[in-house]
Amino acid sequence: MRTARPLASIARLVLAAGLALTSGLAAAADGEVRKIDAAQMRITLKHDAIASLDMPAMTMAYKATSATLLQGLAVGDQVVFEAEKRDGAYVVTAIRKK
Repeated sequence: MRTARPLASIARLVLAAGLALTSGLAAAADGEVRKIDAAQMRITLKHDAIASLDMPAMTMAYKATSATLLQGLAVGDQVVFEAEKRDGAYVVTAIRKK
């Protein structure tokens, strides 16, 4: 029966597509706004460890995926945010004040 080989190839493709989709999922964390650079769409956050991104607690600058994410935020705000790795860089995809 020759159908086993095409089915195995399809299974590998489905697995690869699933891994590609899950690798970009956002991870939520608590943090504090340390700096905002609206012109560059960057925000510096002091945050807890983010296990799903293999990131310890730290202070780090992130690129925001949209300038509107930074509106209404100020240095010192306690926030909950979502970050993910895109094209080798960490980006904030969602953020809100606590």
